[in-house]
Amino acid sequence: MNEDRIKGQWKQLTGKLKEKWGKLTDDDLTVAEGNSEYLAGKLQERYGIAKDEAKKQIDDFQRGL
Repeated sequence: MNEDRIKGQWKQLTGKLKEKWGKLTDDDLTVAEGNSEYLAGKLQERYGIAKDEAKKQIDDFQRGL
């Protein structure tokens, strides 16, 4: 699923995102609104992982949609 489609279906995807990354807050997801760079930054912050790992996790998530 590409980023444009993700942005279009963001509200539906927030539940799946919270299921996978429970440390993300509703505010995090509202501000992210499909922006994978912002989301990667929040994953780094909340989970203490490297930027490359955060991007890899997001890419894996997108492929699974």
